[in-house]
Amino acid sequence: MKFKDMPYERVDLEALGAEMDKLTEKVKNAKDGATVLEAFREQEKLSVHAQTMISIASVRNSIDTRDKFYEAEQEFYDMALPAFQEHSQNLMLAILESPYRSAVSDVAGELMFKNMEMELKTFSPEVIDLLGRENKLVSDYQKLVASAKIDFDGKTLNISQLAAYKENPDREVRHGAYKAESGFYMSHADELDNIFDELVKVRTEIAHKLGFKSFTELAYMRRTRNCYDPQMVANFRRQVVTDLVPIVKELKRRQAERIGLTPDEMRIYDDPFSFKEGNPKPMGTPDDIMAAGKQMYEEMSPQTGEFINFMYENELLDVLAKEGKAVGGYCTEFPEYKAPFIFSNFNGTSGDVDVLTHEAGHAFAGYTTRNFEFMENAQPTMESCECHSMSMEFFAWKWLHLFYGDDTPRAKYMHLESALIFIPYGCMVDHFQHIVYDNPELTPAERHEEWLKLEKMYRPYMQFGDVDFYAGGRGWQRQLHIYHYPFYYIDYCLAQTVSLEFWSMSQKDYADAWERYYKFVCEGGKKTFVGLCETADIIVPFEDGALKSICETAAEYLK
Repeated sequence: MKFKDMPYERVDLEALGAEMDKLTEKVKNAKDGATVLEAFREQEKLSVHAQTMISIASVRNSIDTRDKFYEAEQEFYDMALPAFQEHSQNLMLAILESPYRSAVSDVAGELMFKNMEMELKTFSPEVIDLLGRENKLVSDYQKLVASAKIDFDGKTLNISQLAAYKENPDREVRHGAYKAESGFYMSHADELDNIFDELVKVRTEIAHKLGFKSFTELAYMRRTRNCYDPQMVANFRRQVVTDLVPIVKELKRRQAERIGLTPDEMRIYDDPFSFKEGNPKPMGTPDDIMAAGKQMYEEMSPQTGEFINFMYENELLDVLAKEGKAVGGYCTEFPEYKAPFIFSNFNGTSGDVDVLTHEAGHAFAGYTTRNFEFMENAQPTMESCECHSMSMEFFAWKWLHLFYGDDTPRAKYMHLESALIFIPYGCMVDHFQHIVYDNPELTPAERHEEWLKLEKMYRPYMQFGDVDFYAGGRGWQRQLHIYHYPFYYIDYCLAQTVSLEFWSMSQKDYADAWERYYKFVCEGGKKTFVGLCETADIIVPFEDGALKSICETAAEYLK
């Protein structure tokens, strides 16, 4: 079914809660495992429908944040879903405590119960109002950024549309674009500070009411980090600083030479500009890019061919930037229709191709596991999901000529270089959140100071010049994940490391690398992140030395 034809109706959460309560009693009174398994399957059917309706509302709200109907639907779910969690939690707890729980684990696997136990620790009826407040603040941030109307180049642009100017070959244009962006964020500086300050307070209060020392501990539970902890992440970040940051500094020195500047002359508005003749851009119109994507996936494998035709035929992509549309890009799913959906904002840069590789990597994984009986088995934890997408970007290299033509070598160079450059930035975002939530009493000004300290650690080459927003340590406020999805960003760094492993393998034996990747994808969420790495026979990123060898191989290729 095409997305535009998918019917929507608000989920009656009160009625759904009553159904969940009946299933809870059914489990508690069960005399055998078959009854418990039947109840679990019934809740799965109810959850699939509810999740589909909620996802449809969310997507239509982000496609047009001005649409009052779907804005109201999103606000309803923001405020009402936390209260509904109690019904769902009670059912899960009854299944966990049932003497017949093995009837479910024999079918769905024990990992699901481990994840369930973590999830149960993240909720209590006592925090319902606070969770609603947290959701509302996140939506306030999204609406604030989506409201941007920036006058530039004789046009009125949103943040996504302005991005193309930040890569313009004319340095003054880039400088102006960064200043214009800075002007928007600085004009809303107090609002951005207040929203986040309130988020930190609310999230900390939620954590304390749930018995955690800090929101950091709660966040790891929320993210279902079932095979690693903050100490392992800190060790990964340490390796990034020692093994990767020096390589990135050298890459930035060479970038300065390529674009005709000295390292001392480089400013933040030069940072995304990789080549003096301009960054490689995809050829043709958005329709041309979409056609090239279709050809790529049809040739990549029978599985990807079937997937892309399903996506295109059912119009499960909304990729053009337009007024009122939320910024960024994502992939979500409508489980009742066994259909992924890709949302993005084409802006005429290489990011348009990234959508058809990165977000399509997520969508391909969702399509691959669409027939799993249980949603809990279909999707792994998020760092593994990001392995799906970031690795797909590299598997697309064989077809980049369809998008870039003669400019393909530079496109590959910029992609690989940006992968290396990203990891320290992503670790900086993660490190910042550890500092913020381990020290919730910090003032907004002190948070900005901490960000600037981390800039010197992870991006020592960066100079901000007269771009006030960045120079004042506020650059983190444009990173929506910090507001929307706390502690998510390290997932990208771990996944980027895995993707570089697949890239390195594909340079020697593409077929073998693809086979390993497909095994990784086909397991869905039946294994932990570490277990999935072992399935694909690749190095787990937390291991000492894992990052060093991969990054040195990539740096050598770039030479």
